Amino acid sequence: MRIGTPQSKNATRVMLLGSGELGKEVIISLQRLGVEVIAVDRYENAPGHQVAHRAHVIDMTDADALRSLILAEQPDIIVPEIEAIATAMLIEIEEQGIAKVIPNARAVNLTMNREGIRRLAGEKLGLPTSTYEFANSLEELEAAASRIGYPLLVKPVMSSSGKGQSFVRDRSGLDEAWEYAASGGRVDQGRVIVEGFIDFDYEITQLTVRALGSSGEIETHFCEPVGHVQVKGDYVESWQPMRMSSSALARAREIARAVTEDLGGTGVFGVELFVKGDEVWFSEVSPRPHDTGLVTLATQRQSEFELHARALLGLPVDTSMREPGASAVIYGGLEAKGIAFEGLEEALAVPGSDLRLFGKPESFARRRMGVALAVAESSEEARIRAKQAAALVRPVISG
Repeated sequence: MRIGTPQSKNATRVMLLGSGELGKEVIISLQRLGVEVIAVDRYENAPGHQVAHRAHVIDMTDADALRSLILAEQPDIIVPEIEAIATAMLIEIEEQGIAKVIPNARAVNLTMNREGIRRLAGEKLGLPTSTYEFANSLEELEAAASRIGYPLLVKPVMSSSGKGQSFVRDRSGLDEAWEYAASGGRVDQGRVIVEGFIDFDYEITQLTVRALGSSGEIETHFCEPVGHVQVKGDYVESWQPMRMSSSALARAREIARAVTEDLGGTGVFGVELFVKGDEVWFSEVSPRPHDTGLVTLATQRQSEFELHARALLGLPVDTSMREPGASAVIYGGLEAKGIAFEGLEEALAVPGSDLRLFGKPESFARRRMGVALAVAESSEEARIRAKQAAALVRPVISG
């Protein structure tokens, strides 16, 4: 792999489609390796815009606009960071040899909605999943729910960060779940997946990295498992490593390997799994760094963002963990633009703590505006420290 000089004729150019907090960290990792980065998002001054060489605002579901931008910028590599993208155009771009798509256009297309990836895992690969059906109307949702049984989960086929997901205990919750899914879907607001509830002990993210090995062939690497807590499908804290039996860990990695090898390509995949005892079920996979993997900024020798940058450039990776750690989300708490944060001194006085404030231009009450990180001798102690640090950061109206 040869990397040129940014903003010169021999520059290695990478375009990120989606430039939120995860994309921002990927951009920083790429720039440390001398890569020229173009950040694209649907709104101005997105976190990744603030650290890229150039920034653009477009509707990435508009195939013509997306193609025009790619042809104008001529990136060597395209890295999708969100689901709401005209993936059919990425397939065309890849087939025409205009740019390389990470991990590849097929994987991006399959995983952009829950239907494609669930059918791949459950029907093609025969992996254990929850019982599921798809519905295009409230009437179809009611029929599917009656067949699957309660409690159950209703999710848009395409959304980000858990938006639009509902846990439904009985028939009385279906109307609200249908409306919430429609409002939370990124593109398709008329189709949902209905999932039977699995009585699991805990959830993990198995960060899986496909990268060139010493043999010159693509090899599969695993990070230590990441435990996490979600509220309404949205991650609120994560920690690494997650304690689990050797049998469950082996099964989790077997499932992660099967899914990611079928998808192919290179880069980081966030494979979400349910675990009960030694039993493991596949839930979802993202062909990119995962929000729960923010904890790796504190725990690993190379964070998931550095791993992604290296893998997509064809460079060696190291998934080793340095020490146990945890992350806890800092919410906006306010509905305002250009907010400020107080309490940073107190938060950073927590032993082993660190902060990442994402720089999002507008705050919402439940918008993720930052994350507190902490390390300790155990994951349990790190969780206490991370939550303590997060609670000390106070979003305020900037005056």
